[in-house]
Parts: sequence; C-alpha cells; structure tokens
Amino acid sequence: MSGATARDIFDQAPARRGGWGDAIFAALCHAAGGFVLVLLGGIILTLFLGGLPAFRAFGVGFLWSTEWDPVQEIFGAGVSIYGTVVTAMLAITMAVPLAFGIAVTLTHLAPVWMRGPIGTAVELLAAVPSIIYGMWGFYFVVPFMANTIQPILIDGLGGVAIIGSLFQGPPFGTGIFTAALILAIMILPFIAATARDAFNQVPTVHQESAYALGCTTTEVVRDVVLPYANTAVAGGVMLGLGRALGETMAVTFVIGNANRISTSLFASGNTVASQMALEFGETETGSLKLAALLALGFMLFVISFIVLALSRLLLRPRSEQAVRKPRAGAPREAEPSITR
Repeated sequence: MSGATARDIFDQAPARRGGWGDAIFAALCHAAGGFVLVLLGGIILTLFLGGLPAFRAFGVGFLWSTEWDPVQEIFGAGVSIYGTVVTAMLAITMAVPLAFGIAVTLTHLAPVWMRGPIGTAVELLAAVPSIIYGMWGFYFVVPFMANTIQPILIDGLGGVAIIGSLFQGPPFGTGIFTAALILAIMILPFIAATARDAFNQVPTVHQESAYALGCTTTEVVRDVVLPYANTAVAGGVMLGLGRALGETMAVTFVIGNANRISTSLFASGNTVASQMALEFGETETGSLKLAALLALGFMLFVISFIVLALSRLLLRPRSEQAVRKPRAGAPREAEPSITR
C-alpha cells in the first residue's frame, strides 16, 4: 500500500459513496434552508392577514392618524411610529460618536494589554438582556434624569429660541429622551464592535505609509482609516438602527407610555413595540384593536427587515467590492512595507 495513489484508495472506497448518505444529507440541508424562508414568509403573511381588517377600516390614513381610542374603535399608528423614529434617531445620534471613540481606542490608541479588557467589556454589554437594561433604566436612570439632568436642561435650554421647545415640561424622568438614552447604551456595543472590525481590516501598509509621511494618528484615522472602512461602519450603524427600532422591554420601562405627540423630548410617548407589548395581552380575539396591533407589527417588521437588509448590503466583505482579479499575464506589483 506504500505505493498506492489517491486514485487507488478512492477506487477501493465503499460502494455507497455518493449514494443514499449524500442524498439524505443534501435533503436535510435543503430542508433547513427552506424552513427559514417558509418561517419568514409565514410571519409576514400572519401579520399582514391579521392586520388587514385595520388597513381596510382606516385605509392609508392609519399610518399617520394620531388617535387611539379602543372605546370608539378608532385606531391610528401615527403616535407610535413617531415615537419609534424619534427614539431610534436620537439613540443613533448618541451612540455613534461613542462607538467611534471606542473603536479608535481599541485599534489605534490603547496599549495592547488594555485592548483585551475593553473589548471584552464591549462584548459583555451586547450580551446583557434588554429586561436588565429596562430595570436599570427605571430604577436608576429615570430618578437621575428627573432630579439632575432634566432640571438643568430645562433651566438652561428651555428658554432658548428654536430649540427651547425640545427641553420643556415637568421633569418626570421618563419620556422620549430617557428611552433614547437607554437605546443608545444598548446599541453602542454593536456599532463599536463593527467599527473595530472594519478598522482592523484597513491594510497596515496604508497606515504605515501615512505615518512615514509624518501624519498624526488623527490624520491617519481621518484620511486613511475612515475612507477605507466607511461602508462597513455605515453597515454597523444600520445594524444598531435595526436593533433600536425593534426594542421592546427596555423602552416600555422608561418611555412613559402615553399616546400623544409632543415637541418636548422629556414628554412621555410610545413606540410601536412598546404599545404592542402593553396592549396585546388585554385585547379580545377577533377585535379591530387586535387587527390594529397586528398591523403595527407588520409595519415594524417591514421597516426592520429593510434596515437589516441594507446593513447586510453595506457589510459585504470589502474584498468583493474593491478587489479585482489581475489580468492574465499582467505582472503583480509587490506592496512596499514601511516600518515606523
């Protein structure tokens, strides 16, 4: 057997090679892949058919109507959609600068011995259940906002022209701003981890060349790292946005759960997810209210699906977008290695 070739060994393999075993394995794999598509389609179909009576009863106006009256069976999604969009946008505005700072620290500023603990802490934040964030927000953040932050902002910015209306009202602690703050903390690790991985993909030779030309770390990050990794970072931001749009329990704890629209960020409000969580359990089967809640769920599902699809598109490996195969016979130039 010492002189046996690979072909000889293959010819001596059991006759069942490529028979029933491979067929069963392939069938199971195809069934698993098909199950995902069937499950996704089933969820969409269930929500759409369940919410169809509400769409028929209120038409397109259901999307921007601000009235929610279970007694008279008049329902509109305007308040919850407004709360969902505002809290998500505020959360992204708060989280992106912090996530960017964390990513730069982990890749360019922190010493090697410190990068491990900071990276682990970021990953642990991502693993904390949302109910924990909600309880922590209700028992710590809400009192802190009511007693410290909101009075300062109301006194300092409440009378300022144009933006003053955003910081008016009684300092209850709960509201749109507090919900956005909790959401920002929740999505921070996702954006930071994505940005860190994107920064690590920047070719070292590009950064070393910039340092060799006398660039500072700030200039390297601004002129070399960000232009190369901006698409992947944008994908991470979209992932965080998708998480913020669909968050339920943490927001329900701190948003105040009031069905009204206010220009003040300190006023109570609602999101699609929090309204469904609060009212779904006390809704009668077959009622128009249940149809309205399912219609809200369908719209949230579609929005989240679009956001996550865009994030996946932006997070495609950069090699698929930028790397091109050299022409046949064309010489390949070796990249110079510059050491600081």
